[in-house]
Amino acid sequence: MKMNASTSTPVISVKPVVLSAPGRGEDLQVRVSAPAMGSKLPIIIFSHGFGWSLDGYGPLVDYWAAHGFVVIQPTHLDSRTLNLPPADPRTPLIWRFRVEDLKLILDQLDLIEASLPGLSGRLDRSRIAAAGHSWGGQTVSMLLGARVLDAHGEPGEDMSDSRIKAGVLLSTTGLGGADLTPFAAEHFPFMNPSFSDMRTPTLVVAGDHDQSLLSTRGQDWFTDPYFLSPGSKSLLTLFGAEHSLGGIAGYNVAETTDENPERVALLQQLTWSYLRDALNLDDSSWLAARKALEEAANPLGRIESK
Repeated sequence: MKMNASTSTPVISVKPVVLSAPGRGEDLQVRVSAPAMGSKLPIIIFSHGFGWSLDGYGPLVDYWAAHGFVVIQPTHLDSRTLNLPPADPRTPLIWRFRVEDLKLILDQLDLIEASLPGLSGRLDRSRIAAAGHSWGGQTVSMLLGARVLDAHGEPGEDMSDSRIKAGVLLSTTGLGGADLTPFAAEHFPFMNPSFSDMRTPTLVVAGDHDQSLLSTRGQDWFTDPYFLSPGSKSLLTLFGAEHSLGGIAGYNVAETTDENPERVALLQQLTWSYLRDALNLDDSSWLAARKALEEAANPLGRIESK
C-alpha cells in the first residue's frame, strides 16, 4: 500500500501482549498498534521516557500506525505502573533491562505478530526502526551502537543490534562526566555514553529550550548524539521546544511544559518521512518535508544532516 502523509488508515491496537522474560522479575508487557490494512508493514519499537508505560505517547504512536507502521511499545521496569521501590536490586540495572526489553521484542516477533488479529504475515522484518524519548532515547541509542563508559572512561559492552536499521532519538541526553550535575553523576552513573560507535542512520530531535536539571550544560547537551556520532545522521532542532517537544508523551498530559499542537504535528510528519526514507520505503517524502520546512515563512525548526 502506497502511503503519503495525507493517507490515514484505521488502527487496530492490542494490549497487553505478555512476553516471558526470565531473570527480569516479571514478564514484559507490550502494546501493539497496526494499520488495519496493508502488507509488508515496517516496524517501530518505541521506548518510553522515565515512569511512562505502554499507554504513553499516543500523538506519535497513533500517527505512525495510521500511516503504515506497526508500533510496538514495552512497559519498562521504571514505569509508575509497576512502582518498583528504589531498594529493589534491579533498580541500578534498569538502564540495562530497558535495552534487553527491546531485544526481547525483536526475538519474539512471531508471538507479537500472532497476538493481533489480522496481523499475521503482514510484517516486513527487514525494515525495523527504534525510537525513544528521553531515557527511552538513551535506551534506543544502545541498540544503534552507543556504549556506556565505565568509571575509567572505557566503553562497556556493545549492545547494538543489526536488526535495527534506523533510529529516532527524541530529547536524548548527551555526554556524562563533567557535563552531569553532582546529583546525576551519583544516582545515574549509566548516563555516561560514548556515541563514537553509533553508526546506524538516526534522526536526533532536540528542543532549543530544553534545559535539563541533570546537566551543567544548556540545550546543546541534547545535540551530542548527532555531533559526536559517525555515519549518516540528521538533527532536527525545534524552536521554543522544551523536553516534551510540544506534547508528545500523551494527549493533555500535565507534565507537558510547552504544549504546541503545531510542533507535534511537524514532529509526526518529519519522523514519519525520515523513517520512510531511512528504511528505503520512499525517496521523496523526506526531501519534500525538509524543503517545506526550509521554505516556511515562520519555520518551527531547522534540519541539518551529515
